[in-house]
Amino acid sequence: MIILLSLIWFIITLPLPWIINNPLVSESSFYTILGIIGIMSIPFVMLGVAWSLKPELTT
Repeated sequence: MIILLSLIWFIITLPLPWIINNPLVSESSFYTILGIIGIMSIPFVMLGVAWSLKPELTT
């Protein structure tokens, strides 16, 4: 369940259609943007995992 939620989060947060369909975005910029989005998503995934394992933390 946690892996599924993590995958959904990463897929939703990636602006891939705007990056892939844009010919002005170079390959190095593409990988840089993916790295930034991945690093920014880690805390939110960890928060979701913590709240899934210990729901009393939400109150």
